[in-house]
Amino acid sequence: QVQLMESGGGSVQAGGSLRVSCAASGYTWSRYCMGWFRQNPRKARERVATIYHPDGTLYYADSVKGRFTFSRDNSTNTLYLQMNSLKPEDTAMYYCAAGETNGYYCYITTVYNYWGQGTQVTVSS
Repeated sequence: QVQLMESGGGSVQAGGSLRVSCAASGYTWSRYCMGWFRQNPRKARERVATIYHPDGTLYYADSVKGRFTFSRDNSTNTLYLQMNSLKPEDTAMYYCAAGETNGYYCYITTVYNYWGQGTQVTVSS
């Protein structure tokens, strides 16, 4: 059974940094999308950063480009999202998500049929 477990997050002042992690287990897919989404009560869910396996195609939302860095440790099946220069508008629940796909369909939210429980990131001004 696929499991995704986030950790990290927390509260920080604007301009600060945080890193969230996602331990992924139980998947044996050869092609998949995996990454980070976020949601707060005032906005729709947003795809933040994702990767397509096997070719490693990365996606970043325009709102985080240059500030957030997605990485993965294949030896531990752990995803990371390093968030720098944080802004109050980055405040949200951050979710790790994954799903099997037969092509680069990582822009389709319904591809992601496995989700973590979420970790809260709060940025104060």
